[in-house]
Amino acid sequence: MGLRADIYKLLDEVLDTGIPLEITRAGRRLIIMPVEKVDKLHNLVSRPDVIVGDPDDLVGLTWEGEVNLDLP
Repeated sequence: MGLRADIYKLLDEVLDTGIPLEITRAGRRLIIMPVEKVDKLHNLVSRPDVIVGDPDDLVGLTWEGEVNLDLP
C-alpha cells in the first residue's frame, strides 16, 4: 500500500480506530494520531482562598469615588 495513493484511507482508519500510524519519511519517523479536543477550562486551577471575606460583598462594589476620569 503506497502512502500517496491511500493517504485519506489511512487517515480515516486512524480516526476510526484511534490507533496512531507511524511512517518513515527521509529517514525520520512521523506519527499520525488523533488529538482529542481539550476543554478550555481544563487547565484552570481552583483557588478557593483568593477572596478573603464574604464574596457577596463584592457585588455592590463601585469605583466611581476612586477614579478620576477628568483627563486632559
